[in-house]
Amino acid sequence: MESKHPTLANGKICYVEIPAGDIPASVVFYQKVFGWKIRKRGDGQIAFDDAANEVSGSWVQSRKHSTEPGILVYIMVNDIQKTIKDIETSGGKIVQQVGADAPEITARFSDPFGNVFGLYQEPA
Repeated sequence: MESKHPTLANGKICYVEIPAGDIPASVVFYQKVFGWKIRKRGDGQIAFDDAANEVSGSWVQSRKHSTEPGILVYIMVNDIQKTIKDIETSGGKIVQQVGADAPEITARFSDPFGNVFGLYQEPA
């Protein structure tokens, strides 16, 4: 059952800003690959809510892309192999294949602007 409102809790990660050279192209990438819901904030900025409606964020053009993992955010997926194909056909690329963090099911990708994120699939 989908929650209408995100969980509110002290210490919860709640907002992510993603650097993008072309915000509309970035919107299309994340919407297509991960099913993020796109909306316009009150200030006119384009924002997103993740597929679970738990984390929100926006794209920013004023910040350098995160091409080298420092803080690494992982996005949970149901089928990592399908997601990898979706990333590759949507302009992203895989920078760490599945298996490098075994036994965890993870991979890393860069979006069309070079930002590096992780993928995580819960074991069966």
